[in-house]
Amino acid sequence: MRAYVASRLVQTALVVFLSLTAVFGMVRLSGDPVLLFMPMDIQAKDVNEFRERLGFNDPIAIQYGRFVAGALRGDFGESLRYRRDALALVLERVPATLLLGGTALLLTLAIAVPLGVVSAVHRDSLLDHLGTLATVLGQATPGFWLGLMMIYLFSVQLGWLPTGGRGSLAHLVMPSIVLAAFFAARIARLTRSAVLDVLGEDYVLTARAKGLGEARVIGKHTLRNSAIPIVTLAGLEAGQLLGGAVITETIFAWPGLGRLTVQALLNRDFPVVLAAVFLISVLYTLINLAVDLLYGWLDPRVRLR
Repeated sequence: MRAYVASRLVQTALVVFLSLTAVFGMVRLSGDPVLLFMPMDIQAKDVNEFRERLGFNDPIAIQYGRFVAGALRGDFGESLRYRRDALALVLERVPATLLLGGTALLLTLAIAVPLGVVSAVHRDSLLDHLGTLATVLGQATPGFWLGLMMIYLFSVQLGWLPTGGRGSLAHLVMPSIVLAAFFAARIARLTRSAVLDVLGEDYVLTARAKGLGEARVIGKHTLRNSAIPIVTLAGLEAGQLLGGAVITETIFAWPGLGRLTVQALLNRDFPVVLAAVFLISVLYTLINLAVDLLYGWLDPRVRLR
C-alpha cells in the first residue's frame, strides 16, 4: 500500500509539472499582458521599462527556468492586476469553491443514487420512465440557461433568493442546484446501469431465495457491489466541481476559484493562472488517489499496484 501511494504521489507531481508547463507555454502565446495594465497615452520607453521589470524581455527559456524555480518554492510571482502574491490570492478563493462544490456533490449523490436505484429496481415501470426523462433533461439543459431561469423566477419574480454573491445560506441554494443538475443526471444513469447488472447475479437471487428483505438485498448485496463505477464517476465529478464550476460561479457572481481563473485569463494575469492550475491539478489528482484507495475497501478483490 505504501509503495502504491508513493508511486501515485510521484505521478501526481509529474502531472502537476506537465500541466504547469503546458499552461506556461499557452499563456505566453496568448499575447503581451503589459498593455492591458498601462494607460493609453503611455510612451514606448515606459512600456519597455515595465516589461523589463517583470522579466518579459528575457528569452522564453530563462522565463521558464525562473518560473520552475519559483514554483518549486510555491512562489508563482505577483498578480499583475491585484499586485499581490498569486498563490495567496488563489488560496483565498478556495474555501468558496470548496463550499459550493461540496454542497453540489452532496446534493448530486443525495438525488442521483436513490433515483438510479429506484429506476433499476422498478425497471420499465412509470417510475423508471420518469427517472429516465429527468436524467435526459438534466444532461440536455445548459447550465447557463438553467441558472438564468432560476434567477428570473426565484429572484426577480418571487424575490425568494438573492441573485448572486456569497453570504447567507440563501446565496448557496441556486448555484449548488445548477451545478448539481448535470452531474446528478450522469450519476443517476450510471447507477441505474450498474444496479441492473448486479441484480441479475446469482448471489442476489440467492439472497432473495433465502427470504431476505428487499431493502437489505438492495443495500447490502446490490448497491455495494455496484459501487465501484459509481465511485469512479463521482470522483471525476468531484474534480470537475472544484475546478470547472466556471459558468455557475460567473452567473451567480460566486467569488470562487473558477471565476478568478476566468478573470485572470481575460486579463492575461499569468501568475494567477499558473497558481490556479497548480492548485486544481493537485486537488484533482489527490481526489483520484482517494477514489483508488476506496476501491480496496469496496471490493477486497481489487489489488492496488
